[in-house]
Amino acid sequence: MSEPVNRRTRSGGHSAFGQPLALRTGKPLATACSLFAAIILSIYMTPLMAVTESATQNADPNQTALYSIESSRSSRALLLDVAHAGARLVVAGERGHILYSDDQGKTWTQAKVPTRQLLTAVYFVDDKHGWAVGHDAQILASSDGGANWSKQFEDLAREAPLLDVWFKDASTGFAVGAYGALLTTLDGGQHWEDASDRLDNEDQYHLNGITEVAGSGLFVVGEAGAMFRSADDGETWEKLEGPYQGSLFGAIGTGQPGTLLVYGLRGNLYRSTDFGDTWEPIELKAARGPLEFGLANATLLEDGSLVLVGNGGSVMRSTDDGLTFQVYSRPDRISLSGVTANAQGNLILVGQGGVRVTSPTGAESTQQ
Repeated sequence: MSEPVNRRTRSGGHSAFGQPLALRTGKPLATACSLFAAIILSIYMTPLMAVTESATQNADPNQTALYSIESSRSSRALLLDVAHAGARLVVAGERGHILYSDDQGKTWTQAKVPTRQLLTAVYFVDDKHGWAVGHDAQILASSDGGANWSKQFEDLAREAPLLDVWFKDASTGFAVGAYGALLTTLDGGQHWEDASDRLDNEDQYHLNGITEVAGSGLFVVGEAGAMFRSADDGETWEKLEGPYQGSLFGAIGTGQPGTLLVYGLRGNLYRSTDFGDTWEPIELKAARGPLEFGLANATLLEDGSLVLVGNGGSVMRSTDDGLTFQVYSRPDRISLSGVTANAQGNLILVGQGGVRVTSPTGAESTQQ
């Protein structure tokens, strides 16, 4: 599977922050930033209207919100990410659905969320403060552990989603997305600045993931093997020549200084111990040979284990800082897009068909 490279043009419009905006010219959104294209490609194929004016703005708190529809089946719908808010588990996905669990994933409660757009990522810095991002460049925030959410930002003019979000603390954070989007805040999201021009990304490649690397800084990956790193909390960014020219869907710091993994299409996985200066490929061997499914997401567990998930029910676990992985292919072959673990060490998997609680290997599924 490959992704077409669309050339982008800049509009003369400016955002509310005085930064030029990169706008579409009226073509379908096609494969913009599929976290795992086999599942959600059709979602991104909706035709979009041409834009003639900039519409970037922080969300108006007085505007009447269209809330996600409550559904008893929301835990079985398409879910794209999972995070911890302290001991609480929080998942997010289609139709603005955000759910939380206070019993280690046995039962789920639907949160009050002011959107019906697809949400692609969720991140918490502590047990109270979290953010979710998604289509229409929306950014949502919660201050009560994910039970209630407010809309901080949206940009209809971008005609493209945000794909990942990361916060250093309750004040400083970043969101990345399609067509080179990089947004940043210094006040917990009360104001978001378009910082896309800080990156040397002339072709506006989609940015799919952002992570922190211990002792080094921030790392962003995206379309066509794009890589960027920052050693000064995102003020300046350096473009890197990576080892792979296909799409990279994410990056994860291993907890060791300067060490991270990047992952993407066809099971491509690379490891660096020097903050991206050099890379070595990591082979993933499934029962029938090398793993060739796309890798969608990864997490660093409290015990230091790394877990990756992807298409075809692929679950991979490393206990040696990412040098080697044990690969398990779930019999249901359902594509997975997010992973974490509960207090018992069981995995919480999200993706096609909702949320599942499994054994630490990814087996013994119990769908909620």
